[in-house]
Amino acid sequence: MNAPRPAARPPEHHAGSPTVEDPAGAHGHGHGDAANEADPSSFTSLTSRIERLLGALVDGAAGALVLADVVVLLAGVVARFVLHQPLIWSDELASMLFIWLAMLGAVVALRRGEHMRMTALVSKLPPTRRRFAEAVSLYAALAFLAMVVWPAWEYASEERFITTPALDISNAWRAAALPVGVALMAMFAALRLLRDFDWKTSLQALAIVVTLIAAFTLGRAVFEDLGRLNLLVFFVGVVLACVLCGIPIAFAFGLGTFGYLALTTDTALPVIVGRMDEGMSHLILLAVPLFVFLGLLIEMTGMAKAMVSFLASLLGHVRGGLSYVLVGAMYLVSGISGSKAADMAAIAPALFPEMKKRGAAEGELVALLAATGAQTETVPPSLVLITIGSVTGVSIAALFTGGLLPAVVLGLMLCVVVYVRNRHDDLSGVARPEVRQVLKLGLVALPALALPFVIRAAVVEGVATATEVSTIGIVYAVVAGLVVYRQFDWRRLGPMLVATASLSGAILLIIGTATAMAWGLTQSGFSRWLAEVMGSLPGGAPMFLAVSLVAFVVLGSVLEGIPAIVLFGPLLFQIARQLGIHEVHYAMVVVLSMGLGLFAPPLGVGYYAACAIGRVRPDEGIRPIVGYMLALLVGTTTVAAIPWLSIGFL
Repeated sequence: MNAPRPAARPPEHHAGSPTVEDPAGAHGHGHGDAANEADPSSFTSLTSRIERLLGALVDGAAGALVLADVVVLLAGVVARFVLHQPLIWSDELASMLFIWLAMLGAVVALRRGEHMRMTALVSKLPPTRRRFAEAVSLYAALAFLAMVVWPAWEYASEERFITTPALDISNAWRAAALPVGVALMAMFAALRLLRDFDWKTSLQALAIVVTLIAAFTLGRAVFEDLGRLNLLVFFVGVVLACVLCGIPIAFAFGLGTFGYLALTTDTALPVIVGRMDEGMSHLILLAVPLFVFLGLLIEMTGMAKAMVSFLASLLGHVRGGLSYVLVGAMYLVSGISGSKAADMAAIAPALFPEMKKRGAAEGELVALLAATGAQTETVPPSLVLITIGSVTGVSIAALFTGGLLPAVVLGLMLCVVVYVRNRHDDLSGVARPEVRQVLKLGLVALPALALPFVIRAAVVEGVATATEVSTIGIVYAVVAGLVVYRQFDWRRLGPMLVATASLSGAILLIIGTATAMAWGLTQSGFSRWLAEVMGSLPGGAPMFLAVSLVAFVVLGSVLEGIPAIVLFGPLLFQIARQLGIHEVHYAMVVVLSMGLGLFAPPLGVGYYAACAIGRVRPDEGIRPIVGYMLALLVGTTTVAAIPWLSIGFL
């Protein structure tokens, strides 16, 4: 197994990277190095040294925050379950450290060029124009950061009047992460522009960005007269144009939201930062970096190798065998962490390396990973189902029971696609192992295979919350690596912690800007208008279900699951009751439809999270994912048409 790379990927792949591409490499290589060698005292050399020095400090702080959160949450579990003396401050401290981790992780991701982005169009440009597009992308990101840095400072300043209940300290200590993170991202973006681009290219790119911002600002009077059409202008036009031009997804969402609220409403701009803070600060999201780290530990300790070897011995001789394993593994671990990104992060490092060795294309792998993320949205314990129960009054126990079979139906649909795509694979060189060898591999893999069950049991038995349970998995993996598999490279811990912070920051910044965008849609009155339109549709229950399916696919791609449920759930579930649709049945249709939108490119946040976790360019997965999305659509339609699949076991 290869070690997870602590730095950004090598520069040779940058033509279609899912990240903010660094034309000179993540740490000043490429064009910058040529300049440095020619003139060591040059301005480029100075900026490179400054970038490396500050980058090392930020990397160290971000990695330390990952470790600190693990320690704090584990201490809370031990104190409560073992010592029976709960630490009332542990969750509060973990939450405070988490927002700093999210923002510093986003800084690390920007410095390394690891923010998620779509480069299908940019990668096809000639080298000179591609370089110009990279400069425009960086200036667009810098423009958003410049616009939001003062509101972030104001927001943090207002938080100083709030005192935290457990630690009894000013909340400004937590909120300060936002302006600090924004300022650091702006600084590193500026350093990269100075280091990697000549003055002519840089000034031309700056002129383009400034001209566009000025045009939108001068057109404010026009936007005020457009009414709801502004939703199309900013949340579809601006966001989609930014995404297709290669601007990182988080900054594309941020530019669309900031433009809409600043130019068409009288909203105080610190409110935008508050919504971003709200989106990134849910304690349940702390499971994202911890499960990312757990996934890296599983690979480093040899647990992944043992588990994959055993599963491969069972299904490796079957065409598409490990793809079936991926579908089943996601079903097993789904929902444990409360975050789909964390679920994918626990599975991908264990299976992807072996699947690549067997010749699987990267695009196919990330497409299937994203599809299984959508497929398993209803598997309990699902945070989306819990949210539905809390805002609509539907029994959460009934939702958990009803969610199992629909996910199986969609999983079977995915397996059909896997079979069709792999039916002509040449397995002549793959021998079926003997039963004795399979049993031996199974015995070796037993501790690794037990991990998902240990995690799920810890949640069900109340030993740990969905957030804390990842720390139990981390301890389990460390013990298994040291005692059982005798494979633990202490030198890799530092780079793994930094890589965890970088990936987590990239994901969480997208969630933050997406939450701000959802809030902007709420302020527009869009949610109530949509409910009124759907309630007046002809055709009764079947038409309402069909339109709900399509509507939540679209909403899922823009709002994610929880914001969409909070916005539309109370209104639409009431209409479903009036039409005689069982609440659990309607919940399954809604959740599966949102999953389709969430993991479907070009807007689905979950798809880009899968690409970041798999470290695959988003454009590579678009063609393969079409078949999987169609299979999921067929499965969702089947669930909608046959209520028994959702309520048969209630």
